[in-house]
Amino acid sequence: MTPIDSLRAALLAVVMVSSLTGCASTGTLQGADTTDYKERLLTDADGAVRVSTSVLSASESLSIYGADLAKKGIQPVWIEVENHDDTTYWLLSPGLDPNFFPASEAADAFAPDIHSRTHREFDQHFQQLAFKNPVTPGSTVSGFILSNLDEGVKMVEVDLIASDKFKSFYFLTDVPGFRADYQEKEFEHSAYYAPDEILNYTDDAAFRAALEALPCCVSNKKGTRHGDPLNLVIVGGLEDAFPALVRRGWHPTEATYSGSVRKMITSVLSGERYRYSPVSPLYLYGRPQELALQRARNSIHQRNHLRLWLSPMTYHDKQVWVGQISRDIGTRLTIHSPYLTTHKIDPDVDEALMALIEDLAYSQFLYKIGLVKGVGAATRDAPRRNLTTDPYYTNGFRGVLFFEDHPTSLAEIEILPWEGEAGGFVEQANKRGAP
Repeated sequence: MTPIDSLRAALLAVVMVSSLTGCASTGTLQGADTTDYKERLLTDADGAVRVSTSVLSASESLSIYGADLAKKGIQPVWIEVENHDDTTYWLLSPGLDPNFFPASEAADAFAPDIHSRTHREFDQHFQQLAFKNPVTPGSTVSGFILSNLDEGVKMVEVDLIASDKFKSFYFLTDVPGFRADYQEKEFEHSAYYAPDEILNYTDDAAFRAALEALPCCVSNKKGTRHGDPLNLVIVGGLEDAFPALVRRGWHPTEATYSGSVRKMITSVLSGERYRYSPVSPLYLYGRPQELALQRARNSIHQRNHLRLWLSPMTYHDKQVWVGQISRDIGTRLTIHSPYLTTHKIDPDVDEALMALIEDLAYSQFLYKIGLVKGVGAATRDAPRRNLTTDPYYTNGFRGVLFFEDHPTSLAEIEILPWEGEAGGFVEQANKRGAP
């Protein structure tokens, strides 16, 4: 019997008990109480065009649509466009979600549960709530785009086109009803450091030296054992770096509580993916990570995940986050975790780093890349081990990613000459997968 089979057998009774709860049902049409989501509006303007948006929670969707959209993986995004320009604009729904749901399709998803007459009412109701193009000069148009479900945070991109004109708006929006672990943390230096402890670097050479002097690895709570390598540095914050990550499909991790543990157990048993699966705490600067993000793959056993700590450094007044990234390729039982299970990491941690850099190049917010020393090399024949005894090997570099809050094309990304020619980035990319 494999470790996964043993885990499934041990947890099956727990899940069977947990599953004996009530089932959700399709609701009836209700009045649209818009107070809550409109209190969370995010607004931006470009010239004579103003855009506002808000993302609905599961309960808000049920109240407004009279149907449990979240159960079907559907999430309404409210958008309002005020057009004080002299031209007509069209909103491009695929810009928000390439796999968005037309109102008719979403209403039809509930057809098996309702009578034909109610089905027609649902269809009409969904159509009335939908955003309807065009946005003519002097008009204000509002309505919902039905996107795929995200929890915690959602990147909302609103693209508007007109004759010889294009306007694009980006919003990083909160989604209520999700217990993210980062909600208990602070993202400001003042929460962790005295003013005289924070160093602002404006010289690249000095900044590089400071990054190379960072510890090689995370540690356990007591600081007595080394774990995964600190192979990632992110320069930026809520206005640029985090929107880039969310845009490329990185999701926050759920806080560890009975509900998330039950979801995790269910995912292990079913083999299905859990996009928000909790991660265990690792330590740097004497504290656990401020932020953990993951990008789920086909199942709970496979994901890329990263942890980040706010450092006492800034670069040209921008926050500097230090962290680690690795790729999970399986799960196993272990005595080194309080949950008695852990994800097994791909020992080639450089691959996970390079994959992240390559992917974030498409985010449009990444504008500069560098590699620095500091992790320390470990070979395949003599790997190091993390806190749960998984082996890993590395060339010893950590990637440094710089973000801005305005779009940067692939051709405009600067590669710093810090480690070898062209910062070592091209060389290391060519070596990916080499024996």
